[in-house]
Amino acid sequence: MKQTRTRYQQGSLKKIKRDGGREVWVFRWRETQTGGIRRPRKLVVGSVEEFPTERRARLAVDSLRLNINSDVNEYSQAPRSVMELIRHYESTELADESDTVAYSTKEVYKANLKNWIEPKWGGLLLSELEELPGVYVENWLKNVDLATGTKAKVRNILSALCSHAMRYGWMKNHPIKGKVRQSAKTTRVQFALEVEELHALYEALEFQYRVMLLLDLANGMRRGELLALQWMYFDFHKKTLSIHKAIWHQHIGPVKTQESERIMPLDDEMIADLQAWRKQTTYAKDTDWVFASSRMKGKQPLWPEGVMKNHLRPAAERAGITKHITWHSFRHTFSTLLVGNGEDVKTAQSLLRHANPNITLGIYTHAIDQKKRSAQSKVVQMMVPKGKLDGDTA
Repeated sequence: MKQTRTRYQQGSLKKIKRDGGREVWVFRWRETQTGGIRRPRKLVVGSVEEFPTERRARLAVDSLRLNINSDVNEYSQAPRSVMELIRHYESTELADESDTVAYSTKEVYKANLKNWIEPKWGGLLLSELEELPGVYVENWLKNVDLATGTKAKVRNILSALCSHAMRYGWMKNHPIKGKVRQSAKTTRVQFALEVEELHALYEALEFQYRVMLLLDLANGMRRGELLALQWMYFDFHKKTLSIHKAIWHQHIGPVKTQESERIMPLDDEMIADLQAWRKQTTYAKDTDWVFASSRMKGKQPLWPEGVMKNHLRPAAERAGITKHITWHSFRHTFSTLLVGNGEDVKTAQSLLRHANPNITLGIYTHAIDQKKRSAQSKVVQMMVPKGKLDGDTA
């Protein structure tokens, strides 16, 4: 039987031919048992088709992180490749029963792993990924046809995957964190609505969608949080609203972050509108959705895409609003109004339920720049004669 052997300090790697002619790599070592007895052990690393060179097979042995003084069963299922690591990550951190992240986040992670990370890096061994220079990942991201914000998300998911491997002891060095630069600056400008535009939009909406707009905007809610509301989450006596669930593609799960789960205040005007809507709707029991779908006979809430397409945008058009309206427009408007009203950063962070205060500070910086520009323009108008401002250069 033909075989090639490479000796290591704590074992040896052999290429042997199995019955039928298939060649495989086998790692052998001696394991110390209870009582000091050393017994021979072996593990099939993989076939020669998988690892055509000795170097690849050796890297696979390294990626298993075998501790010769421990039970090999702890390590025999350790992933050798990035593809296997992705499967493990999906079956643990992204499993349906896992509550570490929101359902929508899990689906976004799965899609990016499938569409971008696995096709490019899935064939690498973990040891090869660990040694990968950050500039290689940066150059790859530069050439991927994605928006800047999405590229940053892909980088962050790859980083989370490596952190997962390190938690289990399958990697010692993190090849992404602090080594791969990728701007998250979005190329799409978010427009906040002016007060006059809010008035016009409010007047153009049917009553149900007025209630929805007021509740959403005045609480800075995400669309999934808004449409996951049930009547039992309101305490009209205490004037509060509990936000602790979100819906995405009709799947109920936790909110985006721990900070997102909050008890929010309710204004008297908001309470009056909500109580009026509860008297009108067919679905008014505590367990009913506040904005239930009549087409689904109240079994599901309305779909956010349908509300936006069929009600909010047509109302904006009737109101003469030319800005592109999205669900995030309302959250962005809420944050801008908080700044304009002189609220402090801590209050804004609490109302917006930001986990990271830097996000709130970023909003403040943007809004303050706008205020500075407006203030500067007023001074310019005071200094320069009117004719000059109108374009008279004579």
